[in-house]
Amino acid sequence: MGISFSTWRAGGYANAAVPRRADPATLQQLGGQTMGTTWSLRFDNPRMLPLEQVREAVEAALARVVAQMSHWEPASDISRFNRAPAGSRHVLPKEFTEVMACAFHWARASAGAIDPTVGPLVACWGFGPDADPSGLPAPEVLAAARARTGWQRLEFDEACGALLQTGGIALDLSGIAKGFAVDHGIEALRGLGLTDLLLEIGGELRGIGRRPDSQPWQVLIDGESPAAQRIALADMAIATSGDRWHRREHEGRRWSHTIDPRSGEPVAHALASVTVLHAQCMQADALATVLTVLGPDDGVSFAEQHDVAALFVSHDDASPGLRTPRATRAWLAQASA
Repeated sequence: MGISFSTWRAGGYANAAVPRRADPATLQQLGGQTMGTTWSLRFDNPRMLPLEQVREAVEAALARVVAQMSHWEPASDISRFNRAPAGSRHVLPKEFTEVMACAFHWARASAGAIDPTVGPLVACWGFGPDADPSGLPAPEVLAAARARTGWQRLEFDEACGALLQTGGIALDLSGIAKGFAVDHGIEALRGLGLTDLLLEIGGELRGIGRRPDSQPWQVLIDGESPAAQRIALADMAIATSGDRWHRREHEGRRWSHTIDPRSGEPVAHALASVTVLHAQCMQADALATVLTVLGPDDGVSFAEQHDVAALFVSHDDASPGLRTPRATRAWLAQASA
């Protein structure tokens, strides 16, 4: 992953189960499994709430997101929608509605660089629960998948949380739901009265409040790169999208798991990763996907236009292995705050 807790040396990944020697007893850690990855929590616990109570709050919040938005779970709300007949109307839970509203907002703003209906294309290229394992998709298969996608085909009534299945639509919210799960977990912990914590799910993080020593929570960005930097998460979230974690290869062609919904093809530009800072992790997650699809030039222009704090890291063709960072104005202002 591109982001880690900055509790170890630069370049290392944090182990939430190992406290630093100088940490006070109230600074505690928990972790577990969710969404095919891990979650970890560091929090100040001045009232010494039982750790099991804290764990239960986090896991209940994450289970709610999985039950609604995991397309890996056959019984989830999203899976039932994807199987539903044309013309069926679905009233979504409030969490699902919030994520769909975010997806629609950025789909409109980016002219489809993020698209909640991208599921069939993701499967074509060998990713997700319905992945086609045969390698490169045949042109007719790809054309059929493209015919089933397009966020404009959805009829979504945000006011009442209703979504119409117009036929053959397969939602995939994996570019947003994990970030939302971080936000949802934060709200569950706030419900216990906890106000100072750092929650991470699969590399997406959000910090609220401060450490017991009154210092802000910090994370290490791109710890394996010469461009590594520490960022304070003072009531801020951070998310990264990139080409280093999920890739496939067939007959000499390698491709990323990030699919451009507009072309139906995996992204093929020079970006290695995009990291976004935002007050909400859901928004940071969605924007990291948008900017990764848009690429190093259009992505930077979009981020500047929308005042997005983003760090773009590109492969350097002239020097393999070297990555070149490029930050937006909002990123430089936030990183220096």
